[in-house]
Amino acid sequence: MKQNKYDDPDFFAKYNQMPRSIGGLEAAGEWPALRALMPVLEGKRVLDLGCGFGWHCRYAREMGAGSVIGVDLSEMMLARAKAFEHDAGIEYHQLAIEDIAFAAEQFDVVISSLALHYVERFDIVCRKIHEYLVPGGSFILSVEHPVFTARAAQDWHYSAEGERLHWPVDDYQQEGMRQTRFLDNDVVKYHRTVATIINQLIEAGFTIRKLSEPQPTPEAIAAYPDMRDETRRPIFLLIAAEK
Repeated sequence: MKQNKYDDPDFFAKYNQMPRSIGGLEAAGEWPALRALMPVLEGKRVLDLGCGFGWHCRYAREMGAGSVIGVDLSEMMLARAKAFEHDAGIEYHQLAIEDIAFAAEQFDVVISSLALHYVERFDIVCRKIHEYLVPGGSFILSVEHPVFTARAAQDWHYSAEGERLHWPVDDYQQEGMRQTRFLDNDVVKYHRTVATIINQLIEAGFTIRKLSEPQPTPEAIAAYPDMRDETRRPIFLLIAAEK
């Protein structure tokens, strides 16, 4: 399923109000951990899958990347990305992640931030990315953590008084589609276990270099107090893999 909720005006308007949409990478609680997984980008050819507003594309250029291609299915997301200052070193392609088709060994680094849990066939995408990377190339990705995606409700268990008691985990081994609610809209995501994610990367030919299950930094919590409960369970899984 090639889902494009971000071109729905109501959904896009609500997404625009999220801290990460306004403040960029520094407002994303997982950004320090994701940045720590990045290889040296100086002179590299970078592909960003699910690039959204282009934050990671612009970061790669700031770090000296020679060229960047950002891919996203949403016309509205890409229009916002292009509205930032023009950089001839960045190209934006309106394309579903499932439909990417590039040359073998075209890239040195592939990045995907919080997009691949919307893709049904993670294994196929992994094989494509492996083909597009040079030997020794890096694949840096973040997805919603399987502890978070296991239940379609994706919500806390509350007391009668509305206190967040705990994060329930159920149906963890039942992989597949989840009809969830995000920004008051129905959104389709795909749940995979940690083992499946790691094994599909390995089966595609990758070596796993590092995993991260980050929590917000004290600075992020101070700036955005609603992040405080994100320290109680993992919400993101970050992976650095190498061809």
